[in-house]
This record gives sequence, C-alpha cells and structure tokens, in this order.
Amino acid sequence: MCGRFALLAKTDLAREFFDLAEIDDLTERYNIAPTQPIVIVVASERLEKGSNLPERKAMLVRWGFMPGWVKDPREFPLLINARAETAIDKASFRSAMRHRRILVPATGFFEWRRPPEKGAKSQAYFIRPKKGEIVAFAGLMETWSSADGSEVDTGAILTTAANNDIARIHDRMPVVIRPEDFSRWLDCKTQEPRDVLDLMKPIEDGFFEAIPVSDKVNKVANMGPEILEPVEEVVAAPAPKKDKGADAPPSSDQLSLF
Repeated sequence: MCGRFALLAKTDLAREFFDLAEIDDLTERYNIAPTQPIVIVVASERLEKGSNLPERKAMLVRWGFMPGWVKDPREFPLLINARAETAIDKASFRSAMRHRRILVPATGFFEWRRPPEKGAKSQAYFIRPKKGEIVAFAGLMETWSSADGSEVDTGAILTTAANNDIARIHDRMPVVIRPEDFSRWLDCKTQEPRDVLDLMKPIEDGFFEAIPVSDKVNKVANMGPEILEPVEEVVAAPAPKKDKGADAPPSSDQLSLF
C-alpha cells in the first residue's frame, strides 16, 4: 500500500517531467499523510488541432477518495489507496477509473516491514527511484458534493502487488506510470479502463531502492528532512516455530500501518 510519501522535486522539474501547462510553485514536503492536500496531474481541455501547448495541468486534491454517491463522509472509510486488481469493478472506484484517472507526482514513498514477533520494532523505509528525482503514481480522482452545494476534490493512489525488491518489506506498492504512458493513462475519452490494464502492474525490479530510516516518519508532525536520514537497518529475525494449535501470524492487512 502507500500510506505516506514525499514530494521534493523543484517546480521546473515537475513542469518539464509532466509537460504541464500550469503548476503553482512546489514546496518540499517530506511526510505527506492522508487527508492532507496533494498535487495531482490531470488532462486539461483538448487544445486546438496542431497546438504544441501542454495538455496537462496540476491541481490540489484531498488525499482520501470520496465517491460522489456518499451522503455522509463521517460514515464512510478513508480511501487513500485503490487496488489495481479490483478498481475497475469496485463500486467506489468504477466511475473514476473510466472518467477521472490522474497522476500523483512523488519523490518516493514510505513503507514499513513488520516483524512477526509481537512487540518487535518495525523498520521504516524510504523507497525512491534509483534514477531521477521524481516519479508518477497512478491515481483516481472524484469530486464530492455536499447537500449545501460545497465541493471537495479527492484522490487515491492505485496500488499493485509488490515486485521482488519491495516484497521483502511489504506485499503492495504504488502503480508507477512511465512518462511515455502519461497520455494514454490520462486519456479517459478514448482509453477505457480495459485499455490501460497493462499499465497497472508492478514496476520492474531495480527501479526502486529502499533506504532504512527512523520511526520519525510515523508522526505526522515530523515534516523536516531529518526523517529521510538513513539509519542502520533492523534485521528481521526468523519467525519462531509454533506448536500445533497456536494462533496464526497476523495477515499482511493486519500488519499495515493504515
């Protein structure tokens, strides 16, 4: 899954990487958490034929997807991730998969390796591309309207099964969209969900590197560069053998931070 990420790229780099028509100045954000505003990239209105102007723009949404049919957001769970394997058919995401696919700029994301022993300390990692300072996660957007007419733009990050590099830490990872596939992913007019299924797969091994960091990232209040300082990795001990009838170890869902 993806429960925290960072965006440290300079504005000019983001503008060039995503070929943006417009983007406000970016500030370095080291510990982006659910419910906070996040920068996303969407396809802008189609330009006149022959125009060489960018066809994408950046905007802010709340990280926490809210389907349009929700009546009371207080009674609906916070959806920060959407599973790529089921998003096409799941009621919460079906419409957005067809009409509102987005890109989420990031410098990297955080994940935690949970040891099987009760009480053992988890190891946090900052997972970033080995090359480059920016990456695009696949995402979905929805605008939720309240009864009084006010609107909130919301978004979620798509996740998929972890590749071999990340699987030792967690069984899920964000879906990465490469620059050559930006247009196809964002084109919701001619590219139906089934046409972009091939993009919703784990990125190849070797794309990311995982850097062990301290548990400072666990606290949302910690927002400075110190949370990215490398630490000595806590080596996971082998799980102890259990007698027959002993309780089963927690599932990967139970081990998730969020």
